[in-house]
Amino acid sequence: MSEIDLSIVVLTWNTRELVLQCLDGIDAELRGDATADLVIETFVVDNGSQDGTAEAVRDRYPWVQLIALPENVGYARGNNAAIASARGRVVLLLNSDVSIDRAAVLRCLEVLRQSPDAGAAGPHLVHVDGRPQNSMHPFPSFWTELLPSLWLETLWPQRFPSKRHLPRETRDVDAVRGAAFFVKREVILQVGALAEDYFFFLEETDWCLRMRAAGWRVLFVPDARVVHQLGASSKRVDPLATRIEYHRSLYHFLRVHRGAATARAVRAIRVLKSLGSVALLGLAAPFSPNARRRGAERRGLLRWHHAGCPAEGGLASLSRRESPLPSVADAADSVDSADSADSKDLTSRLDSANAADSTDSAPRGQSAVGPVSSTEALDEVAETREPPPPGVASPARGER
Repeated sequence: MSEIDLSIVVLTWNTRELVLQCLDGIDAELRGDATADLVIETFVVDNGSQDGTAEAVRDRYPWVQLIALPENVGYARGNNAAIASARGRVVLLLNSDVSIDRAAVLRCLEVLRQSPDAGAAGPHLVHVDGRPQNSMHPFPSFWTELLPSLWLETLWPQRFPSKRHLPRETRDVDAVRGAAFFVKREVILQVGALAEDYFFFLEETDWCLRMRAAGWRVLFVPDARVVHQLGASSKRVDPLATRIEYHRSLYHFLRVHRGAATARAVRAIRVLKSLGSVALLGLAAPFSPNARRRGAERRGLLRWHHAGCPAEGGLASLSRRESPLPSVADAADSVDSADSADSKDLTSRLDSANAADSTDSAPRGQSAVGPVSSTEALDEVAETREPPPPGVASPARGER
């Protein structure tokens, strides 16, 4: 049996048509005579969809290895279900709202092959009309939360690269977005799979930090362009639940990697920002339905903080309410970014509603997490990842 070059993992939650389009693209671009030199295997992890996704994949694509989970278990757990069986030298986590491109895939594989010390790589994500999306982001910290991303990206573009100052050559970055995430299998064997204590958001960011801590480089490949229908898989996401889930992931990331004191300081900064947003939106509320909606979201987020940031209220609890099945944990490829930058992974953006939320976030495009302020990152994530299944994040695909 030939050695497998690439294992593709598509995580989904109730995004049947997007998944079918994605698989058609993989079939056309990466299978057949034109790519005889590239041996691939493809996994679809269904996070308990109720729209017939699993049945359609099983009937139409016999070459796909389908993993049908009984419930939405989230981005990390959903992807890990396939990663455990992947045999490729490189694993590609792919959002279902990404249009695969053979040249981009081959370019990323080439970069990883030519760089023995590189553990992961991400392509240049663009909108359907060619506009750039944030494809990389810095690790969340006290300073990325305190200072506006625009300042950081303008004053220190080498340290904080973004779509505003897009690198022209392949370069090292803190983290790449999870919409199309290439990682060597040997790296996974060394540092482990995605951390399953995140339900949705910042899983890839956490992964990249662990890779870098182990001595592996994370690369952004600007000449590998991939079209990403930002937010296409997150249309049904609840904005408040998504914000709460992002904040939960952010505080967890900071406690684990920056310490409890930094997590408490960032929590205070976020509360102050939300208070300011509520005040400003209150002034505009009499004249703007959008301001009233956003103000209600910020007040809900403040109530969650005031209650001590309880486990309930986020995407996991939302999925439990909306699905008759118990929540397993995280099986989808989530959405890509919430108020801060996934700084990763949901997407950014929660749908047009979150994308329009400019009051507390910078143009993100991303991350679950992106190189903007934490608020900005949230919006970023939503755009990049697929919708979190109400039980998971689409995972991120969840449907990240």
